[in-house]
Amino acid sequence: MIDIILIVNNYFQFFQTSFGILIFILLYALWVTFLLPGLWLSMLAGVIYGSLYGSLFVFVGAVIGAEITFFLGRKFLRNWTQNRIAHLSKFKAIEDALTKEGLKLIILTRLSPVFPFSLMNLVYGLSQVSFRDFTMGLIAILPGTILYCGLGSLAGDIAKFQSILSDK
Repeated sequence: MIDIILIVNNYFQFFQTSFGILIFILLYALWVTFLLPGLWLSMLAGVIYGSLYGSLFVFVGAVIGAEITFFLGRKFLRNWTQNRIAHLSKFKAIEDALTKEGLKLIILTRLSPVFPFSLMNLVYGLSQVSFRDFTMGLIAILPGTILYCGLGSLAGDIAKFQSILSDK
């Protein structure tokens, strides 16, 4: 694991440039859009950029990806899904709760690591939750983002410290 971190530090100098930061943010957005888990990519951001800037870049990429996924779900899959589950009363109850308490439920699911971030973006797009509530609820991903970027930064610092000790 430490060797991987050293390789990242040595060979990804590109991501330290302004263009590299933009590419990272776009890659993160694409990652989220394809419903992939962002844990490792968030930790990588911590290694490359540190806790503060890594969290900022991950947050921007996650918001862009989440909104794209929400839009795609709402625009292209919502009617098809609604027709398939219209007769299921449990889904109707969930839909009603999301419509009535959208922002509150979005914040709660964003704060919990049990609910997969990328998949929930699609689920919210398929529901009747408002785009405003969805976007406002994205603020709740900040604690997890800061945690994972902080862990990545710490791992990078440990790798640097180990390389300094081994150079004696």
